[in-house]
Amino acid sequence: MAAHVPPRTTLEKWRYALKPASWAKLTAPAALGQALGVAHRGGVDLMGIVVGMGLTALMLAFIVLLNDWGDREVDALKRRMFPEGCSPKTIPDGILPARALLLVGLGAGMLASALAFASEDWLARPLLGDATLVCLGLFVAYTLPPLQLNYRGGGELLEALGCGFALPWLNAYAQAGLGAASLTWMPRPAALLPGVVLLALASAIASGLSDEVSDRKGGKRTLTTMLGNPLARRLTELCVLLGLGAWALAGLASEHVPLLVVAVATPGVLLQWRQVRALSTSAVTNAFPAQARYKHHLHQAIWGGFRTLGGALVLHRVFLA
Repeated sequence: MAAHVPPRTTLEKWRYALKPASWAKLTAPAALGQALGVAHRGGVDLMGIVVGMGLTALMLAFIVLLNDWGDREVDALKRRMFPEGCSPKTIPDGILPARALLLVGLGAGMLASALAFASEDWLARPLLGDATLVCLGLFVAYTLPPLQLNYRGGGELLEALGCGFALPWLNAYAQAGLGAASLTWMPRPAALLPGVVLLALASAIASGLSDEVSDRKGGKRTLTTMLGNPLARRLTELCVLLGLGAWALAGLASEHVPLLVVAVATPGVLLQWRQVRALSTSAVTNAFPAQARYKHHLHQAIWGGFRTLGGALVLHRVFLA
């Protein structure tokens, strides 16, 4: 494994703490939500994009920084158990102090709330503030006391609901409004969201693979610690196929999601899924490089699928429908 070069300047330290390699976990479903909104309204609201993606960026900082703060003890345990087997840990390795991550993370959450409520009248989106608080609340329930569901066996499901449903809906609402003054509260192409939730669940399950031993020793209950590595990998791969099946059903059953849109997005996901399956047998417990390759192709399948699906949906609705 190549040696990790620790960040030195303040800018490098904060960039590291914000984990840019993981941003697509939120930005890809958020962009798909924007596409759902565009498909619903039949056009593009540029300010809806600015506000929705701005909220996503602030929530990303809130989640990443406070997650490190909440996991600091388990991260320190993993560092002691695998001194050369994991990447630098922001707090245990002294890259940034815990208090700094806590304060900046909370500040990002407050800014997200302020932006959302300020934009309600500006964009005529009366539910935007409350929806943002729900998204932030899902993370609070995920990793912070008193619930800490990521330590009690519910973290993966909560992540799937947040990344696969709440965040796309928030961005669809910022983009299109979704008829909040009437009984309409979902975009018409929302039949795609069950598949998005299943794919987000696959990503959430796989996230626990590299932390299996340290999480178990630290008392953290994840699907990987409860089921074991082999079953967690099988469930991850099954969720990808079930997600694609849910997209196919949406294309067949919903007049607002043509099967053509799903057919454009599916081949790329399946191509990467084959790579995931090929790497699966090597991604065993504590095989960190193999697990990294496994998760890389899984993320390429999921995040690439979201982007392709969103692009195809916008292209069909705005230019072809």
